[in-house]
Amino acid sequence: MKNRHIFAIAAAIAAGPICGLGAPGFTHAAMAAEPPTSFQEDVLPVFQVRCVSCHSQNGEGFKASGLDLTTYQGVLAGTKFGPMVIPGDPDSSNLMRLLDWRVPPQLRMPHNKKQLSVCDRNSIRTWIRQGAKNN
Repeated sequence: MKNRHIFAIAAAIAAGPICGLGAPGFTHAAMAAEPPTSFQEDVLPVFQVRCVSCHSQNGEGFKASGLDLTTYQGVLAGTKFGPMVIPGDPDSSNLMRLLDWRVPPQLRMPHNKKQLSVCDRNSIRTWIRQGAKNN
């Protein structure tokens, strides 16, 4: 039994990056139920640390695009060029295209800085997939 647990952990590690802390003895069924991702607790803190220096009312990113990442309303308002988030569809959301660096280098976010971690991007992606709620 102990070896099966060690094998399951090794397989999970090999499958990809681990984000956050998992409970010992987790099962695949327990992982299948995706907990809700909160804008206030999971997404906004990422924006506050990595994005609002540019994407707030006085920032260069706001001046260039009109995108304000300091509030839920600002995120959903998008830019002067169009929406950034399509609730339920992270792959079509421009925010994820920019953060995942699926755009030309001059458009990637954050500009001239290290890319957001996989964990941070996955939190934002999950929030969008779950409907981009103000929670």
